[in-house]
Amino acid sequence: MSQVTSKPKFTVGDVVRHQRYDYRGVVVGYDETCQASDEWYASNRTQSDREQPWYHVLVHGSTHSTYVAEENLTSDDCGEQIVHPLVKSFFGQFRKGRYIARAE
Repeated sequence: MSQVTSKPKFTVGDVVRHQRYDYRGVVVGYDETCQASDEWYASNRTQSDREQPWYHVLVHGSTHSTYVAEENLTSDDCGEQIVHPLVKSFFGQFRKGRYIARAE
């Protein structure tokens, strides 16, 4: 069993920006450590440490999502919503710069 190095900095509904690739997105889930396969990890360009939180992010202005290490993300405080076809599937409202999850 792996040891978690830190608690997640971001949570579901947070709007983030990738520091290296400069895309914006919204967090829809996270894992305390990288849960991707070894094959996927080996093909990942950034090779971030697996022993940190990793986030599932809907990418603004596209139809895809990413799986990204916490060290590559920063809070995005521009206050603008994320344009992605799945946003309404996960969230009901956008308030004060973050998304509010839909009621179950």
